Amino acid sequence: MINYAACIFLSAFLLFQIQPILSKTLLPWFGGTPAVWSSAMLFFQVALTGGYAYSNWLVRNRTNKKQTAIHLILMGISVCLVIYLWIIWPSPVTPAGSWKPESVANPVLYIFFLLTISVGLPFFVLSTNSPLMQSWFSRKNPGRSPYWLYALSNFGSLLGLLAYPTLVEPALTLQRQGWIWAGGYILFVLIAGYNAILTTRVVHSPVPVEVDPSPMDGQKSRVRTQALWILLSASASILVLAVTSQITQEVAPIPFLWVLPLSIYLLSFVFAFSSRRWYERKVFTLLLMLATAAWVYVILNPYTNFILQIVIYNFLLFTAAMVCHGELYALRPDSTLLTRFYLMASIGGALGALIVNLVAPYIFPGYWELYIGFALVWVLLAVLSYQHKSTPTGMRFGLLTGAMATAVSIFMVFLMFISTSGDLFVQRNFYGVVHVKQIKIEKGQKQANTMYHGSTIHGLQHVDEASRDIPTSYFSTTSGIGLAIVNHPRYGAGMRVGVLGLGVGTLAAYGQVGDTYRFYEINPVVIDLANGQGDYFSFLADSPASIDVVAGDARISLEKELDNQFDILVLDVFSSDSVPVHLLTREAFDIYLQNMAVDGLFAANISNVRLDLRPVFWQLAQYYDLQMAVIQNPAGENNPDGFTSSWVLLTRNPKLLAAPALTERMAPMDDFRTDIRLWTDDYSNLFQIVK
Repeated sequence: MINYAACIFLSAFLLFQIQPILSKTLLPWFGGTPAVWSSAMLFFQVALTGGYAYSNWLVRNRTNKKQTAIHLILMGISVCLVIYLWIIWPSPVTPAGSWKPESVANPVLYIFFLLTISVGLPFFVLSTNSPLMQSWFSRKNPGRSPYWLYALSNFGSLLGLLAYPTLVEPALTLQRQGWIWAGGYILFVLIAGYNAILTTRVVHSPVPVEVDPSPMDGQKSRVRTQALWILLSASASILVLAVTSQITQEVAPIPFLWVLPLSIYLLSFVFAFSSRRWYERKVFTLLLMLATAAWVYVILNPYTNFILQIVIYNFLLFTAAMVCHGELYALRPDSTLLTRFYLMASIGGALGALIVNLVAPYIFPGYWELYIGFALVWVLLAVLSYQHKSTPTGMRFGLLTGAMATAVSIFMVFLMFISTSGDLFVQRNFYGVVHVKQIKIEKGQKQANTMYHGSTIHGLQHVDEASRDIPTSYFSTTSGIGLAIVNHPRYGAGMRVGVLGLGVGTLAAYGQVGDTYRFYEINPVVIDLANGQGDYFSFLADSPASIDVVAGDARISLEKELDNQFDILVLDVFSSDSVPVHLLTREAFDIYLQNMAVDGLFAANISNVRLDLRPVFWQLAQYYDLQMAVIQNPAGENNPDGFTSSWVLLTRNPKLLAAPALTERMAPMDDFRTDIRLWTDDYSNLFQIVK
């Protein structure tokens, strides 16, 4: 028995290790957007479904010897592929730099292509393992339930997920992670191959495993029951992705926060499938009512403390996922239909991921899938509760859940239509939801159009014509970048300025006749708004400087240019806590320095609530022998148009930092750690810089 348990645990651990390894590898190639994670999750969910379909096909009407032969051949081919990639790539699972996309017009498709090449077949083999091992376990141990092995599988997945940001990422480079993972995969193939060979020695037919009686017994192979398997899995899948998007982009973009909802999702599998005593329908119906009430409170009070919001959203996810997976476990079939059961459940998971990643961004202006998924959980709970209507208590309970499902569904529809009320503009795409709102600033004396990407402000402009050309937010005249520009020797004399991160184009307000401002932006919605769509922002149009906007990932674009001779190069990509790490590495700075004038100035907006980026820039300054200064600018009477901001300035020419206007605002350089390791494309560690 230990051999089956070890094989299932190892395969699950490897499945949830390879996902962050490859996602982190591909993040720099697609602008560092969190959507890369969800796209990768979609790919892995689809591949998992394919693996379950293969398992179901393999065990149906095939002899043990044929099953073993076919599966051994498949595993052998996957090992050959790993060895081949071992030879031609930096590691067997991390693509070489030559595979970077030429453009990001179809990011999801290209992410799928890269994942298919790099790990598609090994991941497919790993995904077949849990249902196959459970089926083979049942054949070798007739009469024993295999479902505890599924709980073990999800426990292995959970450990793999939690181990990555806490143990693996801080200690190992990406290349070493790839090598170790490949070694673990080969070990898995050896164990799985041994188990497959053991199966050939089983001469008896599988004996159906008795399952707990439920009202659906006798119908488990029917279409309606299989539809419930799919819908329950799809609802949980929609919710885990929707809650992740909600809390990481709309509530608080905290580093590693995406781990929490996925861990809760996996934990619900562990509880629901380890024993039926973990899930009691009436208890979780009451918990779901409580979670619903708490969520309504957050919706009606959008400025609730962000920690409380995170707790409520994850409590909502846990109760809903337990309902879905608890009911799924209650509808499980005997072992003869085990692989069919897992296949249908996996199809549901993939369907949920498809809705969130490929449907919702193109038909919903906001994260409406959260409302739809939650309403669907209530509807399914009402349908299943209605099965107990044969007793008076069951009838009352069925009526109660039906009434709640109806009320929640109506309320969710209402929320969808008011969720974007008050917005002048809202549009969603691969990179998230962009809103434009009109707010009051300067103690309510002035109005300004403001661009939000999730919960992060990406710039604002006064509505009043007389004030529309005033630089605002992090770029006010007293900010580090404002002072750096106006005190630069080439200010007003044909200055060349490069800006990574367009926002609303605020820095164009500093442009003078003869200057060139070149902006780099990956989100086409942001580009359209900054260029004047809707007439909300006009910094680019009003600037007397020559303005260029380059679409695509900034680093990839600069890598193609390499000779811009910028007098100032600005990085305004770190105000959100979903930091694009690939713009902070040694290799990135190699590209930046090739695009700067010999005595150019590098400026980075490090106004970040939860990350202290100064140690990262300190290491880069030491490596490249650059002078470094940190300019602090508090909000207040001396900064009426701006936010509290912090800017890092780096240069080879110390005279550029000697202007009195800059030295007066320079912060001490002895209040942050300087012992972290230099970040490279192969190594970074956000845990080191969390405040």
